[in-house]
Amino acid sequence: MADVQMLVLAPPQPAPTAQRFGKLSAYFGTPGNTIISMLSIAGMFFIAKLAFGWLVIDAVFSGAGEACKAASGACWPFVVQKLRYMVFGFYPYEEQWRPLLALLLLFSVCGVSMVPRFWSRNLLLVWIVVILPVLYILMAGGVFGLTPVATTSWGGLPLSFMLSFVGLTLALPLGIVLALARASNLPAIRVLAVGFIEIVRGVPLISILFMATVMLPLFMPDGVTIDKLVRAQVAIILFASAYIAEIVRGGLQDVPAGQVEAGKSLGLHYWQVMRKIVLPQALKKVIPPMVGLFIGFFQDTTLVTIVGLVDFLDTVRAAIRDPEWQGIAVLEGYLVAAAVYFTFSALMGAYSRFLERYFRTTHA
Repeated sequence: MADVQMLVLAPPQPAPTAQRFGKLSAYFGTPGNTIISMLSIAGMFFIAKLAFGWLVIDAVFSGAGEACKAASGACWPFVVQKLRYMVFGFYPYEEQWRPLLALLLLFSVCGVSMVPRFWSRNLLLVWIVVILPVLYILMAGGVFGLTPVATTSWGGLPLSFMLSFVGLTLALPLGIVLALARASNLPAIRVLAVGFIEIVRGVPLISILFMATVMLPLFMPDGVTIDKLVRAQVAIILFASAYIAEIVRGGLQDVPAGQVEAGKSLGLHYWQVMRKIVLPQALKKVIPPMVGLFIGFFQDTTLVTIVGLVDFLDTVRAAIRDPEWQGIAVLEGYLVAAAVYFTFSALMGAYSRFLERYFRTTHA
């Protein structure tokens, strides 16, 4: 009798299929989410299989253009043959160790500068007095027995990095000054800052580059010329500073007014309040949009090709147009460019998240 009661009171056991589905739902949520997740995983596996076949199994690793035409996979001989041109552009072949050394120096010092424990005025002084002059000497030459190389021969990856790095580095303090000027109580300063910011933000970067490259020489005195690279660099600095100013202004508005009043009550003047109290809080709040802006401008340096400068993406396009490889390795060239831009954009995004965690834990 007891056995009969236990049999009646025992709940019905789910079917094996339902049990397995229930376990999957525990990982993916609802049954609908489980189905979507499984389909997504299957799609990713299918795409990865196709990509691996094209990149490795069916790819050509040696030979010339004719061998690539007969294959259905990637043409890696194109990348091997054109890599130096894609990276260094028209820089003299024998002197390409100089931009390579400049890139390695830039990456190394940037890596050290990204560590918070090394942040100091001495580091800024090293950048201004040592690093930037050494980078210019390596690229331009003309001293210490280095062969002079005109800026018209600079190109490829070194040009892209130097335009974006120098441009954003100099645009940041200018943008902060513009943001403070726009928030100023002095009408003349505020109007000038608002006018500059709105005019620059109201036109595309291409127009600023055209103005700097085509229109500016028309206003210069006879016999006075400014290097094309310098003009493009100044245009990028001015354009980026206007956008940085608006981002910083948003951070300034998010700082409570009581912080300013507390600083004044301690006897601090305006610049001390801004430097020691307001700006540290404001800049900490705008790290994500600031890094997003930096990533965008790093990618927008490709626009300098319209003013006669050959950046990394333009050297990739020129390599693809080589008659020996034309129509053969288009995807491979753009894949290399995409990998480079994605790598450095992802690194900047990762550093942004690191800074957010660092300031949250050290200045909470």
